[in-house]
Amino acid sequence: MARLLGVSTSGYYAHAKRAVATVLTPRQQRRADLEVKITQAHQGSHGTYGSPRITAELRDQGEVVTAKTVAKIMASIGIEGISPRTFKTRTTVVDPAASFPPDLVDRHFDRGRPDVVWLTDIT
Repeated sequence: MARLLGVSTSGYYAHAKRAVATVLTPRQQRRADLEVKITQAHQGSHGTYGSPRITAELRDQGEVVTAKTVAKIMASIGIEGISPRTFKTRTTVVDPAASFPPDLVDRHFDRGRPDVVWLTDIT
C-alpha cells in the first residue's frame, strides 16, 4: 500500500504513531500554554487589547514571545482587539431649524432638450 501511495513505510508508521499519541510535544504544550495566557490577557482587558499590547503584557510577565506568534495564535482561536476609530473632521453642521431654498428643478436635470435647466455650485 505504501508503494501504491508513494510514501515510505517508515513515514507511514511514524504518521500512524503520531496520530494516536496522547502526550503533547513540547511545541504543542507551549502553544497550548500561550493560548491560555493570551485568552486571559484578552479577557483581562475586556476584549480591547490586540496582539501588540498582549505581547507587551506577556513580556512583562517574563514570557519570551514575538508579536507575530501572538497574532497567529489570536487569529487561530478567533479573538481580536478593538481598533481605534479614525478621526473624522466635520466641516459642516446642519442646523435643522434653518430654511432651505425650494427645489425648483425637482431633481430632474434632464428635461429633454438643451439649455432648459441651468444650475450652479458654490464649491
